[in-house]
Amino acid sequence: MFTAVQVTSWLWLLLEISLVIRDRVRGTGSAGADRGTRWVVVGLTLSATLAATVFEFLLPAGSALRFSSPGIPGWAQVTGLGVMCAGLVLRGCSVLVLGKAFRTTVEVDRGQRVVTRGPYRWVRHPSYTGVLLLAAGYGLAAGNWLSFALTVVLPLVSVLVRVTVEEQALVRVLGRPYETYRAGTKRLVPGVW
Repeated sequence: MFTAVQVTSWLWLLLEISLVIRDRVRGTGSAGADRGTRWVVVGLTLSATLAATVFEFLLPAGSALRFSSPGIPGWAQVTGLGVMCAGLVLRGCSVLVLGKAFRTTVEVDRGQRVVTRGPYRWVRHPSYTGVLLLAAGYGLAAGNWLSFALTVVLPLVSVLVRVTVEEQALVRVLGRPYETYRAGTKRLVPGVW
């Protein structure tokens, strides 16, 4: 029987696969400017979630690395699921708002407009914030500190590499409009960074 966390994970995977298929069907998704960052994000995020799954089952119930909260059984799973759902909604919404300009690789079209509506009103890279929430929620639902740490740190490192490459491409292709937008919005966390 599938748990809600597993179902949400499968929905996440289906979203990511559908985005790659969409790129292929449209003839987009060129990796020329990507510098391999798509594979860095996929590789580190997938490694973190797989490791979190392994640690969830290998760590004994009484381990000091497990979350414990007397009187609140399953709080980590419920909270993790909530964080994952928020991440899935944010990632999906970001894709919809960006529309045909959304790609799984770093690829900016000449004449592309800077999008400042929806979640792009608050942060420049909300789809990556969604990925980070999905991964961290998965680690939290695994119920131990090691899984949580891996699903926060590894995807964050990959996203930081990706954002650096993507921002360079956006400035190079979109110029002043993107620089103006960048000056007024944070990268990943509204009002923080």
